[in-house]
Amino acid sequence: MYVKNRMTANPYTIEADAPITEVIELMRQKNLKRVPVVRGDRVVGMLTNTDIQKVSPTKATTLSIYELNYLLSKTKVSDAMSKEVISIGPDALLEEAALLMRDNKVGTLVVVQEDGKLVGIITESDIFDAFIDLFGFRNAGSRITINAADVPGALADIGQIFSSEDANITHIVAYRGTAGRSDVVIRTNAINTESIEKKLEENGYKVIDVIHSQE
Repeated sequence: MYVKNRMTANPYTIEADAPITEVIELMRQKNLKRVPVVRGDRVVGMLTNTDIQKVSPTKATTLSIYELNYLLSKTKVSDAMSKEVISIGPDALLEEAALLMRDNKVGTLVVVQEDGKLVGIITESDIFDAFIDLFGFRNAGSRITINAADVPGALADIGQIFSSEDANITHIVAYRGTAGRSDVVIRTNAINTESIEKKLEENGYKVIDVIHSQE
């Protein structure tokens, strides 16, 4: 899965020299938590609600609403934005994006083409949604966790058992364990899995857990 499949394409942006009141209104109208800051078509920063709060007068201020608005109108987006922005290409793997976020302790990456042009943003929420979809947790069917020997051919053998019961495997994830064994998590469209479980056990596989779900 690639970044371009999960990113928000053509995101709202704000010019670095715009007054901060302009981006505050944009974020309010569009319910945005962050906005890339640009000069032309190049990203130069990122502005979040937290950044705005840092340059806004505190609630304890004695200034009038008119004075507050005047001060904010004189503050530029570039005065409040975070200048260190981590970028990634649209053709990068989703795993690369997750690793970049983790290593740099950020929740958003800007997505840029080779020429530096902004084409999207990808956030932690996008990664989480992809993770949920990877496991097919929103789909109707059954989730079967199987403990199997970590050897060549094991997945093919398990797949054959499901096929013999006319059960389609829709999602599969393997967790490498210890002592040469792994847990294999399989989602299938089958709801009644008793015969599948029985065949798995008969072929030497330990069925650890079974969860059935309906849409």
